[in-house]
Amino acid sequence: MLLKYRTDYEKVAMGLLSFVPALKKIDRLQAELQWYQDSEARQLLLWKDLNQDFSGIIGVELRPDFAIVRLIALTPAVRDANQTSTMLDELADMYPDQRLMGTLETTKVIAKWEASHE
Repeated sequence: MLLKYRTDYEKVAMGLLSFVPALKKIDRLQAELQWYQDSEARQLLLWKDLNQDFSGIIGVELRPDFAIVRLIALTPAVRDANQTSTMLDELADMYPDQRLMGTLETTKVIAKWEASHE
């Protein structure tokens, strides 16, 4: 289940964001979290697995016709293509009028997900 970021999820979000290789340093991680909070067009979504544990995070930038998946991270315990696909399915359900797009870092993941839905 995807849940929109709230400030009471800050520590959980920071922990999940730390799985993104570019966000290993605390100042970079805090700047990324603030970047999402600075605009309504950007969303951080935390993902709860079947056990209701926070296990993933997706960062999206919303545009009129598409949603750019800027980051996606899962805890090592649940990190596999099936979980990523589940998260992207839920994201697509949240934004049915927008096509999911990727960045240089996430394009391969999005392309693989799209190919599994053709």
